Amino acid sequence: MCIALFCACYYNKSIDLLKIYSSIFRHSTPKGGLLMLSFLKDVLAVIMGGGAGTRLYPLTKLRAKPAVPLAGYYRLIDIPISNCINSGINRIYVLTQFNSVSLHRHVVRTYQFDSFSGGWVRILAAEQTPVSESWYQGTADALRKQLFQLQVPNPRDILILSGDHLYRMDYGEFVRFHNIHEADITIAVKPVKAEDAPGLGILQADKEGRIQKFREKPPLDQLAGLESLEGDRPYMASMGIYVFRTKTLVDILRSETGDDFGKHIIPAAIEKGLRVFAYPFDGYWEDIGTIRAFYEVNLALTSPNPPFDFFSAEWPIYTRARFLPCSQIIDSSLMRVWIAPGCRLDHAAVADSVIGLRSIINSGAHLHRVVMMGADDFESLTQKDENRRLGLPDIGVGRGSVVEDAILDKNVRIGRNVVIRSHAGMPDEETDTYVVRDGIVVVPKGVVIPDNTVI
Repeated sequence: MCIALFCACYYNKSIDLLKIYSSIFRHSTPKGGLLMLSFLKDVLAVIMGGGAGTRLYPLTKLRAKPAVPLAGYYRLIDIPISNCINSGINRIYVLTQFNSVSLHRHVVRTYQFDSFSGGWVRILAAEQTPVSESWYQGTADALRKQLFQLQVPNPRDILILSGDHLYRMDYGEFVRFHNIHEADITIAVKPVKAEDAPGLGILQADKEGRIQKFREKPPLDQLAGLESLEGDRPYMASMGIYVFRTKTLVDILRSETGDDFGKHIIPAAIEKGLRVFAYPFDGYWEDIGTIRAFYEVNLALTSPNPPFDFFSAEWPIYTRARFLPCSQIIDSSLMRVWIAPGCRLDHAAVADSVIGLRSIINSGAHLHRVVMMGADDFESLTQKDENRRLGLPDIGVGRGSVVEDAILDKNVRIGRNVVIRSHAGMPDEETDTYVVRDGIVVVPKGVVIPDNTVI
């Protein structure tokens, strides 16, 4: 019956295959999802680790972009990997290059499949080979340099994802759309306004969804003729999420020399007459590529109705299991706060803020609109005694300090009576102890801010 249903649905687009499978196979597993559909077993996911992450500096000073902490508890890489697992795709490569040690450690500690699932998450780091001695030069070049590894699992389709986006997508629907349209390439797209178009890849598709035109980051005066929709969001923008037929990907990477998908590979594929389709997606999606975007995405989680739901029982976001105590709140004022396990707040006032793992906020401290990433470890009494001897503040926020409109990276030491105020409207700045980006003060990982400092 199942084979008959699949065949009927494949050749009749009016029948919703996924809904039929849902009604037959839905079960109460810990993931609360669907049994893996057979066509997803032939899908390989590749998550791009990104370049140096200069727009997220200084959060990327000591770590890869996908390893940047998110929402006080997760890392950016957890989003695409969780989407893969929840979609039934369990063969995943992560391509890395810059500052990748912490990312490797997190992936290895977190994503371990049992021997019977056939699933894995593997790191593909940039390396010198007899064929190439250079680092990845772009998204397409990274895959070109790993073509052999991509073909080893013998996938029918390759799903290409970014490691720095926040969204929830069923890739099973995405791949099904790709298969139904017998596409060579399918691009996930999102409707956008004209003012947002110059920062994205804009495409135009016909009524069936086949892409006719593609322009990477077109200026406003070149948008005419690229409209695909009606209303205030008439343009379709690429989300940087693709499905390729494996043979198509191998052939085009070998025949084209361009290093980037948006600038080179996709336009070349359309020009060659390949079947390139647009998969519409209108859910929540944010590119966390800048300090401002990272800051606002985190603080949005503290609102009464956050745009992204981390509390979903049917589509959980996975991360490394930690053995931490509950957070301890002692006579403190908390208003719209997202707080992770292992924290200790003592007679403090915190509002509209994200407080990360093992954060310590001492008596009289006030935090407003702050993203505090917490600490890698708890400090022992011996370590705190050593801090006294060296004249160092303990990790955390000291007594009487006031912090507003700031990001405090991991393991920072904010002394007593420190004042960090908003720098809105002020130019970007970089010092030995803090960086200002888009009016936001960022205290980099492990930095010490002495007592009575005013920033």
